[in-house]
Amino acid sequence: MMKKKGLFISLLLIIAIFILTACGTKPVDTNPDNNSQIDKQDASNNTDDEKTEIVVSHKLGEVVVNKNPERVIVFDYATLDSLDEMGVEIIGLPKSNIPTFLEKFNDEKYEDVGTLFEPNFEKIFELKPDVIFVSARQAEVYEELAKIAPTVFLEVDGADYMVSVTKNLKILGEIFGKEKFVEEELASLNKSIEDLNKKAIESGKNALIIMANDGNISAFGEGSRFGIIHGDFGIAPVDKDIPLVNHGNSITFEYILEKNPDYIFIIDRAAITGGSVTAEQIFDNEIVKQTEAYKNDKIIYLNAQVWYVASGGLTGTRIMIEDINSGL
Repeated sequence: MMKKKGLFISLLLIIAIFILTACGTKPVDTNPDNNSQIDKQDASNNTDDEKTEIVVSHKLGEVVVNKNPERVIVFDYATLDSLDEMGVEIIGLPKSNIPTFLEKFNDEKYEDVGTLFEPNFEKIFELKPDVIFVSARQAEVYEELAKIAPTVFLEVDGADYMVSVTKNLKILGEIFGKEKFVEEELASLNKSIEDLNKKAIESGKNALIIMANDGNISAFGEGSRFGIIHGDFGIAPVDKDIPLVNHGNSITFEYILEKNPDYIFIIDRAAITGGSVTAEQIFDNEIVKQTEAYKNDKIIYLNAQVWYVASGGLTGTRIMIEDINSGL
């Protein structure tokens, strides 16, 4: 009797162990395709979770932007230029003074959101943007725009042009998932600039950069908003002591003759903002005609739309390189 009872207990223990083992074992899917699909889905979900938001640090602060925002407003034509090259659509921009190479954005499907200096805050609020891109011209209204939507400040430093342009493009590439495109475009730009720099240094020539504004003229030197000519492009300044002033250092035609540069590069601001006298008109005088630049046909009128309001974008930078290349 005792033996039978012991045998019965042993059988119960064996059955209990079997049940526990079976409950703790994960069923195995014998279809390898199903397992592979689950792994891919898990990996995809992890990747998306990691990249749904991007933190952008800039001069005016730090902002969190959702990846691939759909409702985009742009207050900077350089950024608009680059986004257009990337195939990114926008919903609104300032429509006054749009550069010719971006004239398609005059279309009615794009909302007019004010001017470069005076945003239409009510219109912007109504549009419910996912992100707003601004530059130095909108620095004073940054905080107000940031209350409406995540606002990204992208600055172009003329003294260190390609460093700042590279940083800006990489930020845009990360936000819109265009990293590879940006990498390829930067490689192309850097090669063109390297070739131009080599040509400029080998020429041994110097230059003076001038902005004409309805009869007034100002000079810009190293480290200025147009400093790329002396910096990245490698053309020596005829005067290393030009003060750094945002709108340039006021000069006379006698000063130009005294410095007598090999090249004179001119940006006609009045062609953009409006004026009664063109740069060509004011430089058609007897003093200028005595300079080496005039005698050698080296007075170069740069694309004012790009140099004054749209420098820093992909197409704009190519135009700037070509402007100087054609002059050399």
